[in-house]
Amino acid sequence: MLSKPHGNKLVRRVLLGDKKKEIVEKSGEYTKIILEKELLKDAQNIARGIFSPLEGFMSKLEIETVVDEMHLPSGIEWTIPIMLDVSKEQADKIEGGESVLLLDEGENTIAILFIEDKFQFDKKKIAENIYGTLDENHPGVNEMLGKKEYFLGGKIDLIDDSREPFPEFNLDPRETRVLFREKGWNTVVAFQTRNPIHRAHEYIQRCALEVVDGLFINPLMGRKKKGDFRDDIILESYKKIMSDFYPKDRVVMSILPTRMHYAGPKEAIHHAIMRKNFGCTHIVIGRDHAGVGKYYGTFDAQKMFDNFPDLGIQPLKFEHSFYCKKCGAIATVKTCGHSSDDRVPPSGTVIRELISKKELPPKEIMREEISKVLISFDKPFVE
Repeated sequence: MLSKPHGNKLVRRVLLGDKKKEIVEKSGEYTKIILEKELLKDAQNIARGIFSPLEGFMSKLEIETVVDEMHLPSGIEWTIPIMLDVSKEQADKIEGGESVLLLDEGENTIAILFIEDKFQFDKKKIAENIYGTLDENHPGVNEMLGKKEYFLGGKIDLIDDSREPFPEFNLDPRETRVLFREKGWNTVVAFQTRNPIHRAHEYIQRCALEVVDGLFINPLMGRKKKGDFRDDIILESYKKIMSDFYPKDRVVMSILPTRMHYAGPKEAIHHAIMRKNFGCTHIVIGRDHAGVGKYYGTFDAQKMFDNFPDLGIQPLKFEHSFYCKKCGAIATVKTCGHSSDDRVPPSGTVIRELISKKELPPKEIMREEISKVLISFDKPFVE
């Protein structure tokens, strides 16, 4: 059977009808906060149930238990703080118990926040506990230390439930659960990705499909570091592999509209929780999942799951895969007995360098059909 929502509660806080109309009509009476894109995605993910059982941005107590103990005050497992930061100037204008409107940069009303907590928090403590380092070259640490002075906690209701820029591939957990049931799937494996598909990814996905009913390709669509592939290009690569190579009745795709934290092992648990909420029973956890640079060990993320035996979603742990010249196939150290001299690893650096020069990567590490999709774009990388 499909997984139960995390904490056994699938949140939905999306306003409709008269309630939505009333707030919009009285918008002039509310204090307003303009948020950058990624924080608005957090609000949307809370309201749509992707962050279940959260119903709002975290309070000081919630952040303390997550940072110190990797769970919410209720005891439910949680590893990444979901925080709304504001400047001192903004915080001074806001009273506890007040409701404020959250606006996008175009001043469109996106959500309403019912403030329950206004507080400060030691950002260095959060960074060190979540990322395991205070090195400001780490993108997650850099973002955390750059947050504003105050934080707001409280439940939110979503007013704007639009799904741009990829509405046809932006399903919420209720919708994916209906889709999986319609397909008759009882077991579903999630594949987290922030890159176009290469042959090693394909190998892992096919292996996973041998043991479950369906594959849920769930590309992360949000702020990434400079040099990463753009969201639309990642999506196009997967549309190609699905249309030309995978069985139509066993693979679906929907995006995950959130940013990378690059928190390695703790983010791997966070990724699993979100996919559990979508209904997935399994998730692929490969080498250096959600890592960056050399901050985490190759299999630290896989080992982290040993600390969460009752998480409610099963990790499928894969070794580093490569093309073996002697085997004539993609393999791992578990299935290939040849030396490293015979192995061609799927280097992301090599792929990006070749794509930037409009050259096709070797067919051993990326299908030609996929490579041609990537080189068809003039500016394929985040700038």
